[in-house]
Amino acid sequence: MSLVCLTDFQAHAREQLSKSTRDFIEGGADDSITRDDNIAAFKRIRLRPRYLRDVSEVDTRTTIQGEEISAPICIAPTGFHCLVWPDGEMSTARDIVIAAPEGLRWFQLYVHPDLQLNKQLIQRVESLGFKALVITLDTPVCGNRRHDIRNQLRRNLTLTDLQSPKKGNAIPYFQMTPISTSLCWNDLSWFQSITRLPIILKGILTKEDAELAVKHNVQGIIVSNHGGRQLDEVLASIDALTEVVAAVKGKIEVYLDGGVRTGNDVLKALALGAKCIFLGRPILWGLACKGEHGVKEVLNILTNEFHTSMALTGCRSVAEINRNLVQFSRL
Repeated sequence: MSLVCLTDFQAHAREQLSKSTRDFIEGGADDSITRDDNIAAFKRIRLRPRYLRDVSEVDTRTTIQGEEISAPICIAPTGFHCLVWPDGEMSTARDIVIAAPEGLRWFQLYVHPDLQLNKQLIQRVESLGFKALVITLDTPVCGNRRHDIRNQLRRNLTLTDLQSPKKGNAIPYFQMTPISTSLCWNDLSWFQSITRLPIILKGILTKEDAELAVKHNVQGIIVSNHGGRQLDEVLASIDALTEVVAAVKGKIEVYLDGGVRTGNDVLKALALGAKCIFLGRPILWGLACKGEHGVKEVLNILTNEFHTSMALTGCRSVAEINRNLVQFSRL
């Protein structure tokens, strides 16, 4: 079977996986309104192409945090890859290393109540060459994921304890490391005091929080609603993007995850001010279908689609992608 787009990978992955695993990957919080709107919101945006431009050479390269990447398409942090492929995250990591041996790696942190534990982990990832620290903000408690509750997935999932890999300890999902419920804006200065890594805040959806991010001297924002898996009925990521971009006034970089399924979606996100997009579920679909090779195929398909979208809208470089390329549908 030829898989030619990300939705092909989604359909094929569904055939490969158990119901509980499908539900874990595809499920959203509560009624999954935000999960679905993440995708639908992109389709409410129309493109305004420009023609009679020389697009014989189209360059998809860009930079994030001063580092060059081959296309504005990155892999979002997602968990439990072992549910869809035996090697789990190792296969995804191998694809990253093979495709981009000098590739840019950021570390995503759920803040633990024990600050010393956070410090040890941050120091460890610094020594491993990670280039930024991504702090996820939108998970002080877990969202109400009905499918996982019905499937008793919380009871069944385990992780190897990162603090003692030689022991091989297995610990229950959501008991593995408590997530701090008291994290607040003033705590960011502590993280800034222990690391020189750029700090990126993941999960911001409003201009008020975007302005506070700038005030607290972080280096970037990922506009994200956790794939619709945390608080339901919030704005789709692409709908929140414009508000956040306007609020930061170009002082820090803004990225987006949630709902990207085509090259046109990537183009729309960049036109509305995102420096790059992050892929979550599609990476898991690729992994479920073909392991690390599937991850590579998903990234290649989206990159090729984005290249085509650029050419067909008259953009020869990422710098030429701007707000004039899009229009919100009146429908």
